[in-house]
Formats: sequence, C-alpha cells, structure tokens
Amino acid sequence: MSEKLKVTAVSGGAGKPSRTLAVVEEIIARLGQHIAIDLHLIELGAISPSLGAVSARAQLPDSIQNDIAAIEAADFLVVATPVYRASYTGLFKHLFDLVHHEALFDVPVLLAATGGSDRHALIIDHQLRPLFSFFQALTLPVGVYGTEADFTDYKVTSKALDERIDLAVARALPFLKPRQQ
Repeated sequence: MSEKLKVTAVSGGAGKPSRTLAVVEEIIARLGQHIAIDLHLIELGAISPSLGAVSARAQLPDSIQNDIAAIEAADFLVVATPVYRASYTGLFKHLFDLVHHEALFDVPVLLAATGGSDRHALIIDHQLRPLFSFFQALTLPVGVYGTEADFTDYKVTSKALDERIDLAVARALPFLKPRQQ
C-alpha cells in the first residue's frame, strides 16, 4: 500500500490515564508496524464537556465536528470503550449518534473494550457489533477485551491480552485498504 491508511481511533474512556486508551494505543502501534497510517485519535474524555452539551451536530465546536468528519472519512476504525453497567457509556453512544448513518458502509472496524472482570467481555458481541451493524460497517471478527488484571500502571502487561492484540491486528490487515470516495 503506497498511500497512508486513514485510521480513526476512538477511546471511549472518560479519564486519563485510561486502560481503554492503553489498548487503543497498543493496537495502533502494532498496526503501524505493518502498514503506514495517518492517525486521528479521539479521546472521549477530552471532548465530553462540549459533546455532552449539544443535541445536534450543527451545535458542536469545529474541533468535534472535525473528529466526526474523521470517523466518517476513515479507511479503518479502531473503537474501544470501557464497560459501564454492561454497556458503553451514553457519551460514547452520543458521539456515534452524530455520525451520518450512511458514512460507514463497509468500513472495517476493530472493536475493543475494557472492564473490571471477564463478566463484561460480551460487550463486544452484544453491544458494539449491533451498533456498528446499524451503520453497515464491517465489524472484524476478532475483538480485543482486557480486564484490570491485564494492566500494570495503565500498560498492557498480560501475555494473553498482548497475544489477542497481535491476533486482532493480523486478522484485520487483509481488510485494510483506502476507501473509494
């Protein structure tokens, strides 16, 4: 691939440091070892005050409109969320409520989540896949889920999570190409 792949990554964590952001950064770093990427990173915690204050896209500041435009124009999305009460947060959903419903047709999406225990791992299949199916995006078959036990000082330290990230990236590579605009 001669041109850089436009990758937009969304980290749905509200705070910093964040295990969710750590997973996103690991996925992106490993992806960058295989292909050239042009990254647009959206940290939900950083935009949440402005995002949560509006009900329509036209009311958003330019910076967040640019974030949504980056989601809509991405060749590849990496989307990660912490688990709150068995689902993603309302602000995470609100961000995607503002994305045009036809903007993500066939866009490959790598889904990831973090939670306190293994009990919440099904968020990928029961919450995130349906959300991106609505957009008719191509949710990749291998998701990434990490628990608090997989991290030390907000860094991935678990061999199992490390291997899962490698597997997800390897399985994503055949689907990655610039979009026909």
